[in-house]
Amino acid sequence: MSITARELTNNKIWLAPLAGITDNPFRAICKECGADVVVSEMVSVDGLLYNQDRSLEYAEFEESQRPFGLQLFGSDPEIFKKALDIALTKNPDFIDINMGCPVKKVTKRGAGSALMNTPDIAASIVRETKKILEPLNIPLSVKFRSGWNMFSTNSLEFGKQMQDAGADIICLHPRTREQMFSGKSNWKLIAELKKAVNIPIIGNGDVLVIEDMIAMYEQTGCDSVMIGRGAMGKPWLFKQVKNYLKSGNIEPITTAEKLEIIKRHLEFMIFHKGEKQAVYEMRTHFSHYTKGFRGGAKIRNRINRLFDVEQILILVEELYNTQ
Repeated sequence: MSITARELTNNKIWLAPLAGITDNPFRAICKECGADVVVSEMVSVDGLLYNQDRSLEYAEFEESQRPFGLQLFGSDPEIFKKALDIALTKNPDFIDINMGCPVKKVTKRGAGSALMNTPDIAASIVRETKKILEPLNIPLSVKFRSGWNMFSTNSLEFGKQMQDAGADIICLHPRTREQMFSGKSNWKLIAELKKAVNIPIIGNGDVLVIEDMIAMYEQTGCDSVMIGRGAMGKPWLFKQVKNYLKSGNIEPITTAEKLEIIKRHLEFMIFHKGEKQAVYEMRTHFSHYTKGFRGGAKIRNRINRLFDVEQILILVEELYNTQ
């Protein structure tokens, strides 16, 4: 059963796609915590054509994660068309095109945020993708930044062009490519774009605590809010958001609840990747789960030398209970 762009964006809270973070287990735990919409890590359209099995691993998801979006990146409209046939075998609820990634290995290929320097190519990618998705009633979203640098801020014009090319949803992270993830995101650009287009707008950037989500809705008028780095080490932020939307109250998440969520995350990782690989990959997540804690660095160093799941969980529990 298909879902519409409006249904995807009517006051929904999205988990942002984050390379190396939002894999299948992390999406599952965020979904359990209350995320409405989740998106895959970005998948290369070139990879889908030339290294299909490896690239499709990033597109795996559970039915419980729906609505689920598959995020694609690349710079050639023709390759996008060919790769879509492969991507759609995974039956995602929508396709998202990444035009915001600032990482050099992506932009040097003309993809990610580099497409903001070539809006005609970006529009062609959207048009060709839309031709395939529209008969299937699959929505198309486009995620981009405010521009390449402070001297070429073009999110307003770029957003209008993406709408005209056929995008059903726009997500704006109002930092420039040059900023990467530093400085403050300019929410005024989200408000400006919301007034200029007729399709739903998702606001993204600097939503680190629940008060940020409330402020973004109020200041921008966006249709939905996307949470990215704010969920790293804090997937319970979605639980807090859900509690607020139901009750109107900002309720703290208890230490016991946090520890249970961390344990569930590790269980998901073990189920999908096996214990040894799960423990290895969880080191990245444990670095976020312990960030800012007194004694956190010492615990991280110990975790990074361990492969015993129980010993790791004991260390994390001790850390959380001593804060």
